[in-house]
Amino acid sequence: MTASLLPITNCLLKHCLPVILWLSTTIPSTLQATEGVKISRGENDTVNITIDGQPFSTYNFGKSLPKPFMLPVRTASGTIITRALNDSSDPDHPHHKGLWVSVDEVNLQKHWAEKAPIVNVNVSITSLKNGAEMLQVTNEWQNAETRIAEVIETTKITVYPNRLLVYDITFTTSQNEAVFEDTKEGLLGFRVAPSMKEKNGGHVVSSDGTQGTKACWGKSFAWIDYVGQADGKTAGVTLMDHPGNSRVSRYHVRDYGLFSMSPFGEKAYTNADQDARPLHLKAGESFRLKYGVFIHDGDTSEARVSQVYDQFLDVTK
Repeated sequence: MTASLLPITNCLLKHCLPVILWLSTTIPSTLQATEGVKISRGENDTVNITIDGQPFSTYNFGKSLPKPFMLPVRTASGTIITRALNDSSDPDHPHHKGLWVSVDEVNLQKHWAEKAPIVNVNVSITSLKNGAEMLQVTNEWQNAETRIAEVIETTKITVYPNRLLVYDITFTTSQNEAVFEDTKEGLLGFRVAPSMKEKNGGHVVSSDGTQGTKACWGKSFAWIDYVGQADGKTAGVTLMDHPGNSRVSRYHVRDYGLFSMSPFGEKAYTNADQDARPLHLKAGESFRLKYGVFIHDGDTSEARVSQVYDQFLDVTK
């Protein structure tokens, strides 16, 4: 190196290196760049999702299933935070399967309770920038008797390397009018591992600091985080509502491990203090919702949930 370059080099080392080191230690690990998300078709009507080469989740959409769902769901440490199928130690509500989209009382069809089927008809995968990938699914919400599709669900699930998932859900009527009645049974649901539920020491906190399932149930918040112990590790899942949705959602969060949110339940969630507001869609009309799901290790503070919510708002502008 020539003598004329030494002062410049020394200056860069003196002033720039500390800044680089500071940035590397202060940017949240959940927001730092990683290898990226890979989504690929698997066997037996599945889609596999990996992050940094490690399994994250599987989207199950076989036509023998009552509805599609994502299961299992893992944190960055590999910890599974969803209840297993047919868990004999935790047998209630067998229709709560991993992470899923469904709701009862659509033209009086009970899709949430799995009395009426939701059948996948298409999946596609798109690579995006910044290491994210998107899974787009098209599902027919069929009448239990006629098996005719009354509603078409088109959902884009964008998965980011820090395990933020953005659900962009559009419901379109098929042939006739579709009515989404007032119900607490819906819409975007997650069933946590038995060891995580509040009954077993889990903790629930909202964006404004409200704590506990009883205090949070039926209320509207920007987000709620459900945290507990899984395989001896602290882990959690956050559900996020989008301020741009035409209907504000309320949270159906229970001490036995159910965690969901829905815009269809003004009467049900308020114990009839408010009137029902059914959604009527004419033939060919659509209704769109955006939600966020964040899977994380650590508690709410350690996972910097509020910062990830800001990320959710930023990527959905």
